[in-house]
Amino acid sequence: MNLTLSTLLVGLILLGLGFLLLVSNSAITSMFKALPRSQAAAIVFFGAGAAWFIYNVSSMSAADVIGFSSPTPFVVLFAALAVLSFIYLPEFLAVRGLSVVTLVGSWPLLMSAYGRYDLPQRLCMVSALYVAISAAIYLGASPFRLRDFFEWLYRTPTRARVLGATLSAYGLLLAGIAFTY
Repeated sequence: MNLTLSTLLVGLILLGLGFLLLVSNSAITSMFKALPRSQAAAIVFFGAGAAWFIYNVSSMSAADVIGFSSPTPFVVLFAALAVLSFIYLPEFLAVRGLSVVTLVGSWPLLMSAYGRYDLPQRLCMVSALYVAISAAIYLGASPFRLRDFFEWLYRTPTRARVLGATLSAYGLLLAGIAFTY
């Protein structure tokens, strides 16, 4: 993935999320409030995150596999853990899945900016990704905090709109920066 596409993708994601928070009608508000415990969101996010992670594990080189000749035992182990998570850990699985997708998805985006020291504007995209990675690690460890955050965010109607406007503005900035490389 090249740097232009990575920056544009991060900008469009922030713009879309900011737009949803900026519009903030009752359907969007209830969608965000229901997200942490949603079974459908758990299937989508955790399923996608687990599949992406298992794909990455299955394509590990022989140097990365310690004590085994192929990554197959790791693939079987992580696939079993993913299935068992749906059975024995259904609470806030959507938040954990969103965290996994964020962490696994950030890698190719960050790698597109790696070593491009001649382009200082890449730091705008990289900074947004590091904030997302930090939030994903925190929410992966304490997923109930996302529920608490949405309760706080929608306690007054202006908070969601201010956050939405901020994310939209930064998304527009990144979309503009994407075409300066």
